[in-house]
This record gives sequence, C-alpha cells and structure tokens, in this order.
Amino acid sequence: MNPKYKIGDSRVLESREALDGTMIRRRRVTSDGKYRFTTYERIELPMPTVIKKSGDRKNFDRDKLFISVKRSVGKFFNSDMEVEEVVDKTMNLIAEKGKDEVSSKEIGQAVLDVLAEINDVAYVRYASVFQEFKTLDDFERILKERKEKRKK
Repeated sequence: MNPKYKIGDSRVLESREALDGTMIRRRRVTSDGKYRFTTYERIELPMPTVIKKSGDRKNFDRDKLFISVKRSVGKFFNSDMEVEEVVDKTMNLIAEKGKDEVSSKEIGQAVLDVLAEINDVAYVRYASVFQEFKTLDDFERILKERKEKRKK
C-alpha cells in the first residue's frame, strides 16, 4: 500500500467478530477507493514478565510467540489464523494464572497443552524443539505418551 494512505483516511466496509469473540476483523478501503486492506482488533491481556533460561527478565512478546509456534508447527495448519488461535489460547492459559512472572518453560508447556487438543503431530514437533530432543528415544517416549493419552 502507498505510504501516503493512513488507516484514519479509510472507511470500514465490513466488520466481523471472530467465533470466540476475542477479535474483530475489519475490511477497509482508502478514502479514494483505490486500496483495500484488513485490520484486526484483539483484546489485549495484561501479560506477565517472562523469565528466560538465563535468568534474564523480558516483557512478554506475542509476536515472538507467534513466530516460535509458526516456525515449529506452522505447516501443520492451513493458515496463519490457525497459528493465531494457538497463540491466543496459549496467552489465555498464561493470563489465567494471574502471575506477575512466568518462566519461558511454562510458556512452552502452555503451547504444548494447546497443541495437545488440536494436532498430535504438531504437538510432537513442537515438543521436539521445546524439549530439545537429542535421540530417537526422545521421539519414541513422546509418541508413546501421546498414544496413551489418546486411549483415555
């Protein structure tokens, strides 16, 4: 889009609420009608500070979480919106804890909890990165765990 156009110079053509009610998608057009684009509005949850493996403390970064999930398991989903859904559910799990600080390990586990409900292969793939698998035994262990949980 031409940088001379701003969102404020546009009008809304259509608004649509996400199924879970946490986001609004707006289809917009520039004031001269030449360009169309989409904006998304989502509820911004107060997120805790992240304690890294090194002990450093960082502000929670939603974009970093999205990139991490997409890089690890994005090809198991049909669109970025499905990855967004995983990130949103993960953020909700973290926010529900009501903590001021959360470890990066807890965030990774929250992603796994969400993936466990959605896609077994994506779960195993993310686990292999998050838990730093080194051998085939690591894969066999997680596959056995997933199969046992599916039987329950």
